[in-house]
Amino acid sequence: MQVKETLNDGLKRGYQFTLPAADLAAKVDEKLLEAQPEVEMKGFRKGKVPMALLKKQFGPRVLGDAMQEAIDGALRDHMEKSGDRPAVQPKVEMEGGETWKEGDDVVVNVSYENLPAIPEADLSGLKLERLVVKTDDKAVDEALENLAKNAVSYDDKKKGAKAAKDDQVVIDFKGSVDGEPFEGGAAEDYPLVLGSGSFIPGFEDQLIGAKAGDEVEVKVTFPDEYGAAHLAGKDAVFSTTVKAVKSPKPAEIDDELAKRFGAEDLAGLKSQIAERLSAEYQGAARAVLKRGLLDQLDGLYSFDLPESLVEAEAAQIAHQLWHEENADHHGHDHAHIEPTDEHRKLAERRVRLGLVLADLGQKAEVNVSDQEMTQAVLQQARNYPGQERAFFEYVQQNPQIQQQLRAPIFEDKVIDHIVSGAKVTDKTVSHEDLQKAVEALDEA
Repeated sequence: MQVKETLNDGLKRGYQFTLPAADLAAKVDEKLLEAQPEVEMKGFRKGKVPMALLKKQFGPRVLGDAMQEAIDGALRDHMEKSGDRPAVQPKVEMEGGETWKEGDDVVVNVSYENLPAIPEADLSGLKLERLVVKTDDKAVDEALENLAKNAVSYDDKKKGAKAAKDDQVVIDFKGSVDGEPFEGGAAEDYPLVLGSGSFIPGFEDQLIGAKAGDEVEVKVTFPDEYGAAHLAGKDAVFSTTVKAVKSPKPAEIDDELAKRFGAEDLAGLKSQIAERLSAEYQGAARAVLKRGLLDQLDGLYSFDLPESLVEAEAAQIAHQLWHEENADHHGHDHAHIEPTDEHRKLAERRVRLGLVLADLGQKAEVNVSDQEMTQAVLQQARNYPGQERAFFEYVQQNPQIQQQLRAPIFEDKVIDHIVSGAKVTDKTVSHEDLQKAVEALDEA
């Protein structure tokens, strides 16, 4: 196989691979000779089929296999000798295409972007600040109060009492559009908290002031972006019967509340809350520390980036942000989303830092263990109750999913490795200050 360089510009590489027709023909003959002893054909004993007949019968298929093997082998040899590491799968194009015929040389053009060499940087000067929040009784008490609010119960109001905001009404309702009932528009004994916003806008407001036994005709208009397209923007009428009006009763903060949340007593629940808050604070503080580290690393490294990786990352960022801004659109049947300069700038940072962390991790011999991978799969499998086994098999058969699970574990271990060699100063702050620091991450 003859190899000629056609492009060497920055990270871009181009090569022309030429496989002479004679070499290809010899490769085909070699494969046919290898197969001849096992070939059976009508009119001939096993292994005695003439080469000319074998070539006529199997030649085209063997020719294609030989051509592919030669190209793949030449590409592997080239990568080993050059030391190149393509950023994405190389583009391989055969000259001539459909006009190529047996007896012609095979000419293939290969192009790709090479991964850059990561320059050395002095990390000894890294200085990081770790925010520390102490879990005090006030924070635990606030969390307890929130639990009690979420565990609210409802008691019947006095006979004839009117429903007010935050009250619960128990209702039967039947909805119709243009006089016709629609699927999902009816229910019995439905508990609805007025002001919760769980029903169509305007529905709950029309029940304020109603009493048990009242018949209320609720008129609403479905939002234009309503999930069910056949109802979107339509006027609807709900014939509603109020069967009960109840007022909220906050749960008492006592042992009974603790048992409702799986603790033996109130002291046990407080201990659980303190542990959970501590873990939350540590997780938030780590996110702030990590951002500070990545900001410093971003300033320490400068090198050319593969355009293909940057464009792919920018497209992904633009797509993700579009869906966040259009949360009601769950599919991908939308127009092309063109990345902006801001998206590309963020993509360049992500690609640069990804390459840096990969290089530092490799040099530090950071690896993701089988046990760590198993834990990651187990954690993801919890999102598919009853289908855990199927999810495990899916992951085992899908290298791309395995890489998606492995990547964040690897990154966290590399971050830990870098932090272990940096100068880290602990700073005690309030929960409010930690929250502000976390919110600032989203704004940056």
